[in-house]
Amino acid sequence: MKTPPVELCDEKECVEVEAFLVERIYEFNSQATGYFDGKLLGGQLRSEAGEVIAAFNGHTWGGCCVIAHLWVHESQRGRGLGRTLLQAAEAEAQRRGCEQVVLSTHTFQAPAFYERMGYKRQAVVLGQPKGHANVTYVKRIEAL
Repeated sequence: MKTPPVELCDEKECVEVEAFLVERIYEFNSQATGYFDGKLLGGQLRSEAGEVIAAFNGHTWGGCCVIAHLWVHESQRGRGLGRTLLQAAEAEAQRRGCEQVVLSTHTFQAPAFYERMGYKRQAVVLGQPKGHANVTYVKRIEAL
C-alpha cells in the first residue's frame, strides 16, 4: 500500500486535529493503564467589568494533575492572583485524588513563582525556544 501524502493543517484544522488526538491518545492510555478517570480542569478570575484577568487549564488523570497553562493579565500581576489560581487547582486536584501536580514554564516566564509555591524542578529542555529553556516542575500533594 502506498503511503498517502501528509496534509498540513491550517490554524482551524489544527484545533480540530488536536481535539481528535487528545481523545485517541486518552483512549489508548486508559486501556494501557486501566485509568479511566480523566477530567478537564480549569478556572478563571474576572474583573468587576466581567473580563477574564487570570485563568488556568489542564486536566487530572490517574492520580496526577497537569496544569497546561496559567496566565495573569500583565496589569494584575504581583497581586497574588497566580497564587490564588494555583491553590484552587491544587485543591481540586486533591479532591479528585491526585498525588502530584505537574507543569512546565519557560525560563522567561515564572520559574521563581513555582519554586516559591513549593514546586521542584524535574527537567530542563534547553533551546525551547532558542536562547531560553522549558522547565518542568512537580509538586507532591496529599490526596483527600
